[in-house]
This record gives sequence, C-alpha cells and structure tokens, in this order.
Amino acid sequence: MRPPILALAFVLFTGSLVFARASSSLAFLGAEGFGQCASGGKSGEVIHVTTLDDAGPGSFRSAVSQPHRVVVFDVGGIVRLQSNVAVSSDISLLGQTAPGDGVMLYGRSVSFSGQKNIIVRYLRFRQGIAGDRGKCSVNLSGGSTMIFDHCSIQWGRWDCLGLTQGSRDITFQNCIIGEGVDPQRFGSLSDAVTNITYTHNLWINNQSRNPKAKGRIQYINNVVCNWGVCGLVGGHSAGDHFLDAVGNYFIAGPQSGTHAVGEFKATDHIFQQDNFADLDKNGKLDGHLLAPGNFGSGEGAPTFVTTSTVGPLTNVTIESAQSALSHVIAHAGCSLHRDSVDARLIDEVTSYGTRGAIIHSEVEVGGPGDLKEVHAPARLQALDSENF
Repeated sequence: MRPPILALAFVLFTGSLVFARASSSLAFLGAEGFGQCASGGKSGEVIHVTTLDDAGPGSFRSAVSQPHRVVVFDVGGIVRLQSNVAVSSDISLLGQTAPGDGVMLYGRSVSFSGQKNIIVRYLRFRQGIAGDRGKCSVNLSGGSTMIFDHCSIQWGRWDCLGLTQGSRDITFQNCIIGEGVDPQRFGSLSDAVTNITYTHNLWINNQSRNPKAKGRIQYINNVVCNWGVCGLVGGHSAGDHFLDAVGNYFIAGPQSGTHAVGEFKATDHIFQQDNFADLDKNGKLDGHLLAPGNFGSGEGAPTFVTTSTVGPLTNVTIESAQSALSHVIAHAGCSLHRDSVDARLIDEVTSYGTRGAIIHSEVEVGGPGDLKEVHAPARLQALDSENF
C-alpha cells in the first residue's frame, strides 16, 4: 500500500536544507520497492544549478561531482552534455525544483556506477545518437540503494538503461524507459542484479529488453508498448534468475512481433499473475490474460513458482493491469510538465497499437525539441510534502 500522507516541513539555512522527517525510513512520500529507503543527500550541502552550460560553476556537472549534496535547479531547459557525466554517492537530484518545464540532460551518458545512496526525481536523461557507442543514457554498474522516480530515460545507444554487475536495492518507478537508438535500440540489460524494483514504468519503442531480466527483479504494474522482437525478456542463461511479474500490460504496436514475453529457460524462476497482452493492434484496449504457455514452451519455458520469490510484494502498490495503464498514461516520466518527446510517446500509447516507431536516431522524431531556457529561484515549495 502507498504510505499515508504525512505532514512535513523544511527550513532553509545558509547552504543547508533541514527537513522534519515524518518517516525516517522513506526516501520521500510515495517511494516504493527495494530502493525506497535511500536517504540521498540528507543533511548535506544544498547546491543550486544555475546554468545550462556543460561545465563550470553552477553547472549540473559541477553539482554532482562531490557527495553529500542536495541538488536543486534555478534553471530549466536543455543541458547539452559534451562528455559523459559521473554522479557521486549520497546525493539527491531534485528535478521537480526546476522552473519552467524542467531539465533535460542531452547528448551524452550519465553514470551512477559504483555509487550508493542516491535519490533522482523528475529529470530527463537522453543520450542520443551523438553519444558513445556502448554507453547508455543511464549507466549503473555496481551501484546500490538508489531510487529513480518520474524520470525519462531515452535514446540510449546500447540500452537506454544499463543496470549491471552486482547492482542491488534499486527502484525505478513512474519512469519512461525507451526509444533506444542505434546500434542496439534496447530498453535495459538488467544483469547480475539483486533486489531491483521496476514499478509503474512505461517501456516503449525498444527492439527488445523491456528489460532483459537477469538477477532478482520485481516487475510490477509496468506497461510495455511497441516492442520489436520481444517485450519482457528472460535471462535465458545457465545461471538462476528470479522474476516476480504482476499486473503488467503489454500492448503491441506497428512493429511488434507476437512475443510480449519470451526468451526464457528453465533457469528463469517466475511468479506471474494478472499480466495482460493486447496483440491485435486495432486501436482498442482489448487484451487477454497471459497464461503460462504464453511465456514459452519446451526448452524455452521458464520454471513457474506459486508465490513471489524476489521479495515481499507488500513493498509496492499493486493494482490491476488496467488501472496501472491509466496510472502510467497520467503520470509516467518527467510529468510535472511533459515536454514534446514524452507527450508524443504517451499519445502513441493511447493509440493502442496503431502508432509508434522503433527508430535509429532521435533525429527521425524531431530530436530534443524546444525546452525553453528559464531562470528563476528553485521551486523549494515543491519540497513541502517531501520526506527527506
């Protein structure tokens, strides 16, 4: 269940935010899954991003270069990254404080690899075709205790999201993960990971890997649209993998094959319940309940279990696949102010199979669009009901 709304307050002191915490265990009100207890930059220095410049004083790159910080934004618009950015540990990135329509990080990758205890909210991560081959829009290798909420993670060159090499205790919730670009056009390789929660996300216009699930993964109330070869992909390897898949909706698009889920082996141990697939591309939502046989047969069949294997399902909100779809349409991505990219993707979802494209470059769909540069003091009132 979602936590109750609790009264909170904050006070701004010379470079520090002091928050009255109503519940010390949650990253913020509404935080769910295995990453819900990240504390980020709590009690750290408050750093204001004041410029859209790639580097230098007041830049995003400078703000995330040191740990123990709460990063807020006095500027909205597009940060055109000239090289990849590495984020430090013990940090909160609060995109909801930005003026205007928020912030986009465009042109290169942002890495959280090897770091811990991070909160990220309401930011757009878009690598794009000019980024490095083999990188992702968000790279997260060997990280722990993080939560990404209401983020748009798109146009990755290898995967949009790379989550690998021992990463653990991480949540992605209310995000849009999709529209990967050349050479792979994939959603996410989630490999050698433990206790990862994907909940209420939109996965859209990826050739495959929505995600590729290799590890211990909660996959609750996600929506997958217009996959190419396959939607949700199993680990299909010699190692044992564990997946709890509950209340997800798979909606085929113009380029989708018939495999909403697939590429499993007996080493994929799956608890599945109330998952739906709409495969007819007729412009109407009329999906059918997935049966075990839809996941594969023979050597391509997973091992089904009768109870959740990854963790207690009480750490996430679970609703029907239909209700989850409505939630995702209304709230997924950097949705305080949806930009033209996310608005287009949501429109494709609501076409129920008639619109959508798997692209080679973001240029095909208009590029980053026009996210106007706006300067104004960070909207700290947006934190009134936060729980840091």
